[in-house]
Amino acid sequence: MREFTATVAGGGIAGLASATALARAGWRTTLLESRPEPGEEGAGVALPRNGVTALRALGFDDRLIGEVGHATVHAGFRDRLGRPLLRVPDRTDTRPAITILGVHRRRLHSALLRRAQEAGVELVPGARVTGVRPGEPGGPPAAVTWQHDGTARQVESDLVVGADGMWSAVRRELFPAARPRYSGSTSWRAIIPKNGFEDALVEYLGPGAEFGAMPVSESELYWYGYFRHAERTAFSDELAAARARFSGWAPEVAGQLAATDPDRLMRHDVYHLPGGLPTYIRGRVVMVGDAAHAALPTMGAGAATALEDAACVGALVGAPVARGGDLRHALAKFDAIRRPRCRAIARLAVVNARFGADLGGGLRQTLRNTVLRLLPGGTLARAAAPLVWWAPPA
Repeated sequence: MREFTATVAGGGIAGLASATALARAGWRTTLLESRPEPGEEGAGVALPRNGVTALRALGFDDRLIGEVGHATVHAGFRDRLGRPLLRVPDRTDTRPAITILGVHRRRLHSALLRRAQEAGVELVPGARVTGVRPGEPGGPPAAVTWQHDGTARQVESDLVVGADGMWSAVRRELFPAARPRYSGSTSWRAIIPKNGFEDALVEYLGPGAEFGAMPVSESELYWYGYFRHAERTAFSDELAAARARFSGWAPEVAGQLAATDPDRLMRHDVYHLPGGLPTYIRGRVVMVGDAAHAALPTMGAGAATALEDAACVGALVGAPVARGGDLRHALAKFDAIRRPRCRAIARLAVVNARFGADLGGGLRQTLRNTVLRLLPGGTLARAAAPLVWWAPPA
């Protein structure tokens, strides 16, 4: 039986997971990562039920999932003073929608890296992609050119996976009109020692800002402070700026900021790819993760959809083509299944931002908070269930 080859651009969550899925399907897979050492920036991430399902499709069992994250629930929203806005009851009918895995992002990346290595993926660090030739199913192979130690190199393969994130070189080559846009917000993030905060994800909404915190292990807490601000702003003292921005918020918010080590604090401007790509395929190339559909973080779905993409690369492309299926048909099916779902989630993220962190002060806050207090949390949780009741296509 013929051995198929794949080149994955990007060694983040989407790239490692996609490479693992293809290698597990029998493909000889090479992963190109621009950084000299595999690693991941970021602090924490919430994986809903669908993200955990995708991890299982990549070979994670209960033990590995337990090592990666901390099982908890989304407890709802509060105003900036800590008063309840929307309580989500923890019941049998709502639990699927509110159950999450609080994950240290670097821990997840390390686990995915181990899975990729165990599956036989060839990792090439320090490989900066400079060109892509998409090829054509049934015709010429795809080719990726990259720079490594000052030398230009090229590899041809049956499939290329563009998984190189927000500032994707693959997307820039194949979809030059699709460019990330600044959201108008930036976000502080940190991992701190768990300090008595409740064992749940809790989010606080205020004028032009949002604060959230959740456990990511028995001893660690992740918090984020998302707020409207000018792009590319530099603060001389980031922690002092964070404390000033959230001054007057709930005491537990001040507590998380007080417990933060300045060296553990990071901040990144928030970008997204409005609408996502017009298609996730081009020739023999398939685009996944932020390279294809970078959404605002207000749905907490970025990592989960990247893992879903990867599981679908394996289930819809890797496995059927290895069994003799048609690559063109497999890629078209991937696009037809993944693009509508990811677009819908990205649209919801925009709506959440508009009525959440992006909402200004004054009467708008009063009206939004009143509406949230009137909404039945159980009904909303059941309505959200279809987003997390996801399974890899057979």
